Amino acid sequence: MTKRVLVSDRALEIIDQLKERHGELMFHQSGGCCDGSSPMCFPKGELMLNENDVWLGSIHNCDFYMSKDQFEYWKHTQLTVDITTGRGSSFSLEIPLGIRFVIKSRVYTDDEREELSPVHLASEEV
Repeated sequence: MTKRVLVSDRALEIIDQLKERHGELMFHQSGGCCDGSSPMCFPKGELMLNENDVWLGSIHNCDFYMSKDQFEYWKHTQLTVDITTGRGSSFSLEIPLGIRFVIKSRVYTDDEREELSPVHLASEEV
């Protein structure tokens, strides 16, 4: 099964730090507000999701979502959550650490596309 969302080792370390401070976490790929199109990290349940959000999978036991409209543009790419230095201008939990999460993407191969993990609407039970 080809995962839709991966996470770098550097981002794993930051997620662990944030979990220690904030408990369970979730991610939502921002569609352009505030810091552009960046993955945003919140305490689990803090961001209200609805039928317009798609669950793509989980990274380091954190659910990862994006809007349906944005997913239509990104559905051909595998996303990797990474970090970069510099304070972003979002409400994401890592910002006070002087870093921010970023997305790196690449187009799936034909073989990977045939083995993609399923997605579902956030409003649906898994």
